[in-house]
Amino acid sequence: MSSITVAKVLNNNVIIAEHPQFAEVVVIGKGIGFNRKSHDRINLSSVEKMFILRSQEEQEQYKQLVPQVDEKLIEVVQEIVLHIMQNSGRSLNEHIHTALTDHISFAIRRQEQHIPIHNPFLYETKEMYPQEYALAEHAIERINTAMHTALPPDEIGFVALHIVSALSNRHISEVRAHSLLIGDLVGLVEDSLEYRVPRDSLDYSRLVTHLRFVLERLRRGETVREASSLDGLMKREYPEMYMLAWKLTKVIEQRMHIPVYPAEVSYLTIHLQRLAQKKEDEEEMNR
Repeated sequence: MSSITVAKVLNNNVIIAEHPQFAEVVVIGKGIGFNRKSHDRINLSSVEKMFILRSQEEQEQYKQLVPQVDEKLIEVVQEIVLHIMQNSGRSLNEHIHTALTDHISFAIRRQEQHIPIHNPFLYETKEMYPQEYALAEHAIERINTAMHTALPPDEIGFVALHIVSALSNRHISEVRAHSLLIGDLVGLVEDSLEYRVPRDSLDYSRLVTHLRFVLERLRRGETVREASSLDGLMKREYPEMYMLAWKLTKVIEQRMHIPVYPAEVSYLTIHLQRLAQKKEDEEEMNR
């Protein structure tokens, strides 16, 4: 019968063990570490949950984090990670084990200290990453139930970005930067038009989705087919929206340090003109 060997006990419910096939693994189970010592052998049939941290750096970070975190939270986060994998059908960057545990632990601590954290880009995140947002909703519900907490909806947005990061193998700072950039771009549009786009509207969803695809195309190095005739038409017919689109692309260039193809300005102008027309229609109805 196969067994694992205890390498390090992190707490009563979490150990690092030597696996006959996968080298070092993290094992989670009720009382799995109680009264265990290094070199103790554990039958694999008694292991409830196990995951592999292949990176030495990730292992060290996780070993340092676990003793500082509520043991119940360790188990709940692992359940959430498994849920994400099963529902997305994709593998996750292993950093999510450390990053998500650390984030939620800190969020619970903030709540206990009555320190509110507002997420100004909650709607942008929901529009940009609907699948990840739904998974984050489930995660926060599970945490609130298991940990007897009441983490606010703002946390759904933060957790969603961690999920995006793990699914796309992009660092959370890059994912967050894109979310912040889209929020800033939407703000620029609203300031220029002097019109707040309703967050639950199709217009808002279209704008955010278009901006997201612009950033994704740039990140992947994709080119947009040049449309000189369309460019001339947009510049001539909608000069104000064309200039606003041009300004937005300059902001994107500065923040992402990537040149934006001129064709993007034309396509963005179409979306902006639709918004400008919607504003005019609403003002006409209110007269």
